[in-house]
Amino acid sequence: MKLEHLFRNHPLRALRALRALEADPDDLPQVFTIISNLPGFSGERLLERMRASAMGRSLLARRPNIAADLADRAALGRLPEGSVGRAYLDFVTRAGISAQGIAEASELGRAPREDAEPDLLFAADRTRDTHDLWHVVTGYETDIIGELSVLAFSYAQVKSPGVLLVLALGLYRLDPEHRRVILQGYRRGRSAAWFPELDWETLLSRPLEDVRKELGVGAPVHYVPLTTAELRSTGELGPRARAA
Repeated sequence: MKLEHLFRNHPLRALRALRALEADPDDLPQVFTIISNLPGFSGERLLERMRASAMGRSLLARRPNIAADLADRAALGRLPEGSVGRAYLDFVTRAGISAQGIAEASELGRAPREDAEPDLLFAADRTRDTHDLWHVVTGYETDIIGELSVLAFSYAQVKSPGVLLVLALGLYRLDPEHRRVILQGYRRGRSAAWFPELDWETLLSRPLEDVRKELGVGAPVHYVPLTTAELRSTGELGPRARAA
């Protein structure tokens, strides 16, 4: 790790984005602004770990485009019922989202990356592009609690300071029961297989329940979803909103 990597951190930009996110939790580009402006050494650690494993080295050599596979909904629809790929298709269709949409939001909020090495860009983009696969395998939905739980799972795996800052905002604002669910996501992330180096292209056709067992994520967690619409209806959005 090089000292100059630390100067990629821009905490004031991250804090400004955090205030905007507090006012509007649906503003996805602000999440990427926070994460990309407060990376710490998480990207370098991610790349080092990928280079240290056979599967990680294979991914870096082959550079598969998982985003293209996830965008091919016709191919996903031909996968077996109960497979990871079919569950992913159901998930994004139900939520009205796509891997391309996440990529576009990340580009809007991301700090400049001209000096980043190609392997690091690939590792970061692949982790971003598989975000909704993490949702599918862990069983969390796209509501506030589900997103924060996946971020907690992600923090356990990649240790991004920006992710931790977003989590801190959520934990501060939410009630103890929701905090319990989110912190459980962190514990699941610590005990599970390391997601950034997984061969997701192969896993798409595998039975979801088998994959969950093999990766050690356990059964999906039951929780009561919380939407931003519910927060707005109670007046709990905004910088002066009370903690629940």
